[in-house]
Amino acid sequence: MWFLITAALGLITIFPVAWMVSSAFKPNAEQYSFILLPENPTFGNFEHVFSALPFARYMLNSFFVSAVVTIVALFFHSMAAYALARLRFPGREFLFLAIFSTFLVSLPVILVPLFILARELNMLNSYVGLIVPAIFNAFGIFLLRQFYIGIPRELEEAAILDGAGYWRIYTNIIIPLSKPVLSALAVFFFLANWNSFLWPLTITTDSDKWVVQIAITSFQAQYSASQNYIMAASVVVAMPTMLLFLFFQRQLVESIKTSGFK
Repeated sequence: MWFLITAALGLITIFPVAWMVSSAFKPNAEQYSFILLPENPTFGNFEHVFSALPFARYMLNSFFVSAVVTIVALFFHSMAAYALARLRFPGREFLFLAIFSTFLVSLPVILVPLFILARELNMLNSYVGLIVPAIFNAFGIFLLRQFYIGIPRELEEAAILDGAGYWRIYTNIIIPLSKPVLSALAVFFFLANWNSFLWPLTITTDSDKWVVQIAITSFQAQYSASQNYIMAASVVVAMPTMLLFLFFQRQLVESIKTSGFK
């Protein structure tokens, strides 16, 4: 019975993705048919997507922004989490609670002041404006702190006896041990920024700085009656995230097992 329930839930989850991929290959005559497999599959829908809009440019923008945010965020988040988890200094708990409390604040609440700040710093219509505000995320600091708390202190004490300082402990002990959770966070950060829409829409008016989520919204508005074109664009946008999950699914599962709340 449980197998049937699990299989049903799996089919419910997979069916929208399968329908999206199927519709992406349907010609205009079949775009409204209820047949899952197209009778005359075509790649013309994808060719139209890349000819109607410079999708390659938008995907490159999204990839650049997502990759830079991920790398820089992991660097700063890991250092902040190490300090909050392993170092003793006045106000440490208050600082952690202050960072954790930002979970309660959603982006729409701070969108206007964040836009004003970006405008005063001349960050509108720029990669800097897309990247810098997205770097700071309490989730990464919180998850890494929980992971670092579980690392045995004996490792640090042995390193201190060998004359190692905080930086050497961080680079030679903490970072190598935290590869699973860092890999999982890298996937989370990349996907979050790849799927980001509200902030890029707010800060960019120049189409050369558009990311894929803005591009696909514009494409959908232009081709609202052509579902096969919209589905082809959706497959193009979703493909990098699917590949990323397939390559890093083992690290994701490992991080969930090893970074429990301690």
